[in-house]
Amino acid sequence: MATQQNGRARRPSITDVAKRAGVSVGTVSNVLNRPDQVTPATRERVQAAIEEMSFVRNASARQLRAGTIRTVGAIVLDIANPFFTEVARGIEDRLAPDEYTLMLSSSDEDPEREARYLRLYEEHGVQGVLVTPSQGSLDVILAMRDRGVGVVLLDATSEVEDVSSVGVDDVRGGQLAVEHLLALGHERLAFVNGPDTIRQCVDRRAGVVAALVAAGRDPEDVLTEVTVGSLNADAGEQAMNEILAMGSDRRPTATFCVNDLTALGALRALRRADVPVPASMAVVGYDDVAIAPMLTVPLTSVHQPTHTLGWTAADLLLREAAAGDGAEHQRVLFQPELVVRASTAGY
Repeated sequence: MATQQNGRARRPSITDVAKRAGVSVGTVSNVLNRPDQVTPATRERVQAAIEEMSFVRNASARQLRAGTIRTVGAIVLDIANPFFTEVARGIEDRLAPDEYTLMLSSSDEDPEREARYLRLYEEHGVQGVLVTPSQGSLDVILAMRDRGVGVVLLDATSEVEDVSSVGVDDVRGGQLAVEHLLALGHERLAFVNGPDTIRQCVDRRAGVVAALVAAGRDPEDVLTEVTVGSLNADAGEQAMNEILAMGSDRRPTATFCVNDLTALGALRALRRADVPVPASMAVVGYDDVAIAPMLTVPLTSVHQPTHTLGWTAADLLLREAAAGDGAEHQRVLFQPELVVRASTAGY
């Protein structure tokens, strides 16, 4: 049971348990950590006191005394994006067997917010951080690394020799989407893209242009690009409304969206405008989140191995922490795959 302190409930301490059981604090510690060193009768008495008082050990204090904090921080662009939710699950599944706790935050694509969370994580003494950078500069992240905090870039590529990264070849992903639409016979394409401060947006655009050039098409003639400020469904809907407002002689017949959330918004705009998909507008997304095949018109999307991304990044971080100064840094780059569904099929 909780005791009272200044009129408020106070969680029982190991000292409270020791007093209740009539043993030393050291004996309670042994029951919790080295039960084989305590006689069965004493163990039973201490366990009875623990249960009676609803005692829960303070893991943070114990780790501080041992000089280690079994916590990993992760900063992603947007927790609300199902892509990052699935990545986070991969991180958790790797951390759990080693009894690490995950602290997860969104930068909301804001470098200042990202820097603030990095500082807070460092102040909390995390074992290391996994970061999806919100801008091209890694200065704040590298400064943290130089102070001894382990860092692995998540859903990103690293150009720094001693910083590991786990990402996907987004240039190839952009190529896959456009190659598919060209193969279906589309002559005018739209690309709903995000800010050029986000590496994924830049790389996917490079893939779009590369695919058009390789097919002998002039991007200036074939491609309509609509840039949105945020990578969410509302932005995707607004972008599609802009595309639909174009004259019929210039309007694209297919749209590639930089992620699945913007694609969901684009599909919403098409439904509200009674534009049939894919007969009058084909749509391709990127990420292949879990809900993509469940939509009224299942979404064609460029698949990323989300769970594997998170699991691999966390594994790299833990292995580097265990290796210390002798850690081998790696750049892991997965290849995307196109998953074709009804939003483009049958054009």
